[in-house]
Amino acid sequence: MNDFQTETPKLSADEKLNLLVKFGARISSELRLDKLLDIIAQQITLMLDVVRCTIYLKDSDRKELWSKIAQGHGLEHTEIRLPLDGNDVVPIVARTGQTINLPNAYEDERFSMAVDMVTDFRTQTMLAVPLKNNSGKVLGVFQVANKSDGTPFDKKDEGILLLLATLAASSIEIAKLYQDVHIAQLETIYRLAVTAEYRDQQDTRAHLKNISIISYLLALALGLSKKQAELIKNASPLHDIGKVALADNILLKPGRLTPEEFEIMKSHTIYGGRILEGAHSKVLQVAHKMSLYHHEKWNGTGYPKGLKAEEIPLEARIVTVADVFDALCVARVYKKAWKTDDAYLYILGESGKAFDPRIVAAFNRIYSSVRKLYAKNQASQADALSEEAAVQASRISSLRDE
Repeated sequence: MNDFQTETPKLSADEKLNLLVKFGARISSELRLDKLLDIIAQQITLMLDVVRCTIYLKDSDRKELWSKIAQGHGLEHTEIRLPLDGNDVVPIVARTGQTINLPNAYEDERFSMAVDMVTDFRTQTMLAVPLKNNSGKVLGVFQVANKSDGTPFDKKDEGILLLLATLAASSIEIAKLYQDVHIAQLETIYRLAVTAEYRDQQDTRAHLKNISIISYLLALALGLSKKQAELIKNASPLHDIGKVALADNILLKPGRLTPEEFEIMKSHTIYGGRILEGAHSKVLQVAHKMSLYHHEKWNGTGYPKGLKAEEIPLEARIVTVADVFDALCVARVYKKAWKTDDAYLYILGESGKAFDPRIVAAFNRIYSSVRKLYAKNQASQADALSEEAAVQASRISSLRDE
């Protein structure tokens, strides 16, 4: 057996038929595109006894075919992109909707060695079929390479792969639609958050990004599932959505607020809660808890309701630590930026007072990652300032020359 081949358990005809029956049920219940493609590739690899299965999907906007699913040789997370107008096998299949079967890949002019060179793989035989929806539109390409027994692909293999592509097409189309809707929802959430933060932040996007990352890391450090951590990450930018209801003379006041003004400032939590109240989306439900309770304190001295300890929703307790840390580290109209390590020490010092001790302990565990994040941000800002200074110097020099 050649070094590019791997031992694959042989399946009987009954076992293959059983896999085929289960195939439709498994893929119809999965809405996450990446997971769906992974399931499909695994099943194809088993049923056709191949070393590698790669699923390419069309990206019409970029005029490319892309894939992150390449079963075999540890390439499951390797992204491959091919131009849609290319002259090798996969683009040809995508454009023509025809099956291509190469019994000896390196001797066929339609085969490109480019992907093999990038992935350190040698293709011997290849079979590629179009992935079409019910209306006949090509959504992508299913490609398999190198049968485990070293023989070329035959008509039976072509039929099986075309059948699997037909079964998978509608599930992939639904998953893509679900993904597009999910992305649109997150983009809407982000833009709403930018609207709320824009008025009193010098760098709104950086602020929201930092809070999202810290909240996500804290959730994972607390032992929450990746799914729960993703919800918290995606909801966290909306924690201050209630600020849209505050007047500029309160929000942007450079000096200390009067007691009356501070009471008005505190009302942004109530407004945020009202804005997000009754949401059906899980992300917005989490954001509702954050917006309403992110100024509550562990010792009960916070606002708006003076909740204490576990009475405060966990999501709010997490985003509170992330928000306070980032707020300390960035300059605002009424304060200068703190050094990262000083802000870190402040968080530790408020354990059991403002913050949940368990979350502070988690923050302590992730701080090395947080510190790197802020160091990178500061380096990027310094580069931007240097570039702007160079531009200004060039302009001044040009004016002098005139």
